[in-house]
Amino acid sequence: MIRYDQFVLDNGLRVFVHEDASTPMAAVNILYNVGSRDEDPERTGFAHLFEHLMFGGSRHIPVYDEPLQRVGGENNAFTSADITNYYITLPSANLETAFWLESDRMLSLSFDQQVLDVQQKVVIEEFNQRYLNQPYGDVWLKLRPVAYQQHPYRWATIGKDISHIENAVLDDVKAFFFKYYVPNNAILVVAGNVTTEQVKQLCKKWFEPIPAGKEYIRNLPAEPAQSEARFIETTADVPLNALYKAYHMPGRFAPDFQTADLLSDVLGRSKSSRLYRKLLKEEAIFSNVGAYITASLDPGLLLVQGNLNEGVTLEEADAAVQNVLQELIDSNVPDDELMKVKNQAESTMAFSEVELLNRAMNLAFAANAGDPEWVNQEAEKIQAVTADGLRDMAQQILRPENSSTLYYRRA
Repeated sequence: MIRYDQFVLDNGLRVFVHEDASTPMAAVNILYNVGSRDEDPERTGFAHLFEHLMFGGSRHIPVYDEPLQRVGGENNAFTSADITNYYITLPSANLETAFWLESDRMLSLSFDQQVLDVQQKVVIEEFNQRYLNQPYGDVWLKLRPVAYQQHPYRWATIGKDISHIENAVLDDVKAFFFKYYVPNNAILVVAGNVTTEQVKQLCKKWFEPIPAGKEYIRNLPAEPAQSEARFIETTADVPLNALYKAYHMPGRFAPDFQTADLLSDVLGRSKSSRLYRKLLKEEAIFSNVGAYITASLDPGLLLVQGNLNEGVTLEEADAAVQNVLQELIDSNVPDDELMKVKNQAESTMAFSEVELLNRAMNLAFAANAGDPEWVNQEAEKIQAVTADGLRDMAQQILRPENSSTLYYRRA
């Protein structure tokens, strides 16, 4: 149970406070309600580029890291299709330093051409190293636009074309900042050895003077229900042939999300999962195989992927995977198997929330998605999943006509 207080500043910034006097630390997490799904299709990769730019100096603070390091703090950030998240951990005695740093970034970046030039080069190099020059690195660049035809999940967070980052100019950067990086499009969570009254006073001093921006109303195209199987193949210099299969599934906070999540666990979470046992240990079709989900806010994907053993064709491997999926469609998961994946999921969640920062992040995610109390309902929803529900979900999402398949052939 994550206990919290909440309040809203006059400029629309939503603030949550999770008090924990058992630690000498504090975590300050700012979530901006913008991800790659919010980008212009002709200017993709901006949300991720902005994550880098936010460390390039702000109006009154030319070097972000130095003041934080002097007070024993650490920071980082990440971008997803749905959000951009920034976080600081530091001794709670130095909490105000985090407020000073984050509020100045929200107030205004430095908008320095040199900073933009440097970060463009960094992101372009990341694009090359992680997506273009790494074995299987371009899988998402190829599979996303097959699985998604309308929704902006059809491009990766890094962007769909490197030229979009290469051609970015300062006017683009400023427009993006003043549209999304405003207090009424953000959530602040402060956790640790703090008090709600202390956080209120710091918020009034550092964040409340920042003017609100124009309200951002998200209006994204919904992805139509998939009615026929989709297929692509590619060839590259990779170690082994690989199979990727994507199935549309409910979004992260949909009522039946946990059922789909546990279905992926039954398929491929661990060495006791069905794909691993049947297609790696028993039949030796794959050298590695598993299943996972994207857990995106809008309807996401359940993925099955694996690298094939020598001498096995992609067609044989695909058919073997389909046999495993068909078993879940045809028959209920035994009670002991269902209990195992439930316990695995709940223990993973419990262990993650031992860390103060994870509690802060999870609270921010739930609040941004629509209800902060969702953060405390996860275990109950996991335990409520039934064998019948799991079979219904398998019949709903593991159908061939709901799949997008990529054959990745070794050159």
